[in-house]
Amino acid sequence: MINVVGVRFRTAGKIYYFDPGDHDIQLGDMVIVETARGVECGKVVIARREVPEEEVVLPLKSVIRKATEEDLAHVEENKKKEADAFSICLEKIKKHGLEMKLIDVEYTFDNNKILFYFTADGRVDFRELVKDLASVFRTRIELRQIGVRDEAKMMGALGTCGRPFCCSTHLCEFHPVSIKMAKEQALSLNPSKISGTCGRLMCCLKYEQENYEYLLKKMPKVDALVMTPRGPGTVVYVSLLKERIKVKLDNEQESDIVEFHVDDVQIVKDAEKKSDQEDKLEELEELEELKELED
Repeated sequence: MINVVGVRFRTAGKIYYFDPGDHDIQLGDMVIVETARGVECGKVVIARREVPEEEVVLPLKSVIRKATEEDLAHVEENKKKEADAFSICLEKIKKHGLEMKLIDVEYTFDNNKILFYFTADGRVDFRELVKDLASVFRTRIELRQIGVRDEAKMMGALGTCGRPFCCSTHLCEFHPVSIKMAKEQALSLNPSKISGTCGRLMCCLKYEQENYEYLLKKMPKVDALVMTPRGPGTVVYVSLLKERIKVKLDNEQESDIVEFHVDDVQIVKDAEKKSDQEDKLEELEELEELKELED
């Protein structure tokens, strides 16, 4: 077991472990640490605790010190400099005629590097831009191309639900989201219904997916043969969340369809499950349909 504290450098950013050493560090403290990008100032979001060695990337860097008033004042000064650097970079991008959208600027705490985050439709030759910026700021310059999800995380806004973006408030990392999740949750495959403001599938599709997967394994499919308290029948409708099914009984009138709780029936023969290859082909077809709808 290794003694660590968890430090975050951005709101809803990834949490990194550091060795607290002999420092009296409490939850919520601002600390100065050394990272791969240089010296940084971050907030302690996980108090001192022991974690298994396999959860830590060794060698573990140590906390240099708790942030002082001077350190915090320096952080605020850097934020003002970032706003100025943003304006200058916009002018330089326009001057060089580059097809790119500047998203954010970030100074490292020690001012040894300035990071410029941008989005673009393809590859951008920004070598001349970097030289131009380096001649202005007299420090190391890094231009980092990010995706539309990262752009939404940095910019922040309100989602279709009316609440702030999950990615900019509490999601540390993006989780894979697929069309298959929307299908299994019986959602409309209309892009406007299942896409976030960033234009990608909504992150919240992942939240309940584990529960849907559990229910899909438990519930019979439509056309499955089941034995009910009133005799054998065929499933004609499935309500996953209510865990109820509607069955056309073999020994009843044609118009008689009876509803049962899934725990009250026994599956005799489930409907044939599609192979993984068929699932992938169907998902590809649906993706093509979604692209046509988007166009």
